[in-house]
Amino acid sequence: MHRITIVLQDAPYGNEKVWNALRLSEALVREGVEVKIFLYGDSVISAKKGQSPPKGYYNIEEMLKGLIEKGVEVRSCLTCTKARGLKEEDYIDGAIIGKTIDLARWLKESDGVMVF
Repeated sequence: MHRITIVLQDAPYGNEKVWNALRLSEALVREGVEVKIFLYGDSVISAKKGQSPPKGYYNIEEMLKGLIEKGVEVRSCLTCTKARGLKEEDYIDGAIIGKTIDLARWLKESDGVMVF
């Protein structure tokens, strides 16, 4: 099985990088690829519970939940998470706080890496 690591760095709203990365993740999963997503910087907010974007707008929380249900592993940077005042209980089920060493292992094991 192919393994792809996707690294996100931008906030979930304001531009479409996170949205596009999650759409790509969904397509990769459908193709049988193992996907892992690591959240850095402002992207750590992507896994926060209780997002309420305007009606008709995409919902990053719901997209991540769906990916997690399909087996995608989602981790956020510990330092970045702490810097934004978030804790594990602020996150959706299945998203966990990780460390850069986790990302290093993922990169070592991956067939490809994408950074958004």
